[in-house]
Amino acid sequence: MAVVIVGTLDTKGEEIGFATDILESHGVDVHVVDVGVVGDPEHDPDTSASEVAEAADTTLQHLREAADRGEAMESMGDGAATIARRLHDEGRLEGVLGLGGSGNTSVATTAMRALPVGVPKVMVSTVASGDVEPYVGGKDVMMVHSVADIEGINRLTQRVIANSVLAMVGMVRNDPAVDIEDEPTVAISMFGVTTPCVQAARDYLEEQGYETIVFHATGAGGRALEDLVRQGIIDGVLDVTTTEWADELVGGVLSAGPDRLDAAAETGTPQVVSVGALDMVNFGPRESVPGTFEGRTFHEHNPAVTLMRTTATETEELGRIISEKLSRSRGATALYLPLEGVSMLDVEGEVFHDPEADTALFETLRETIDDTVELVEYETEINDERFAVAMAKRLDEYMSTTNTV
Repeated sequence: MAVVIVGTLDTKGEEIGFATDILESHGVDVHVVDVGVVGDPEHDPDTSASEVAEAADTTLQHLREAADRGEAMESMGDGAATIARRLHDEGRLEGVLGLGGSGNTSVATTAMRALPVGVPKVMVSTVASGDVEPYVGGKDVMMVHSVADIEGINRLTQRVIANSVLAMVGMVRNDPAVDIEDEPTVAISMFGVTTPCVQAARDYLEEQGYETIVFHATGAGGRALEDLVRQGIIDGVLDVTTTEWADELVGGVLSAGPDRLDAAAETGTPQVVSVGALDMVNFGPRESVPGTFEGRTFHEHNPAVTLMRTTATETEELGRIISEKLSRSRGATALYLPLEGVSMLDVEGEVFHDPEADTALFETLRETIDDTVELVEYETEINDERFAVAMAKRLDEYMSTTNTV
């Protein structure tokens, strides 16, 4: 097995060679994947740029002639991802290391995101001090800020690259000795305003012998949940907090994309779903909220997070989306509605209490949900322990029936 280095040998040959020397000096085999498009490699790779391009159903000659940097980066990223998956499936990859600017960061992290959670992934990048969500996605990519540009080996790049490489050595050469019990696993989605519900449900499920994994509904959390369901790591889903769809619909900053709620439906994974935090759309600091939303109801959660109340028109559309998603489910599915509030801020007396908006959501779901989905309504708010335990019990019943336990 080897650590795969994804890099542009036409521009970063010296730096890749430096990283290779450190890895090999610690007894770690190296497999270099060249993703450089413009020039010739400074030394021979294990997988050439031509092979990477071919893995993306194109050719290096075409990419050079097209001279379209965006197309080249996308193609080489797709090709590197295909090669990384192949090496992993063949048992020849034990970690992935990347180093470079925004271009190679995009390419290398595309390959990293194609691998399962748990495979060591380290990206030394000039853009690691900014918004890294596009590079990390829902995977466990370790981003290291290079501080200086990765252009030659000097007192800064030498130390930063060496530290990052040694981190990789530590990960691939040491057994974490983590005991993983063979328990059925339940994924749970949570937000701060649905935490009491999740905690009560989690306690109940763990008492029944389940392992629970909680995903914060921040966009990346929802994507990670969907990805792990598709990988077969998750046996059941308690989707308490579907708020990421509000951001996807309205234009907030915590969208998990249009595929949210698809994985369990398509794989037949047992799921119990609710409408947690669909009363809010997330933005950054108050001054970052687009001017088109002036006049709406806001709540400054903290200096860095501003919440905006969804309207009745928006919740009606959210109801249609969720209904459509769940109605396509191939496995046991239930939808639980807390009629007295979908978050801490939506209960009577709180800033987002809006019976009209909630009624629009509930009525739409009642009218459009397929008969194959079990619809359960409670005259409680979402954080009521009775509601939480009822959802957890139903999921337990579903999973017991499908012999998950």
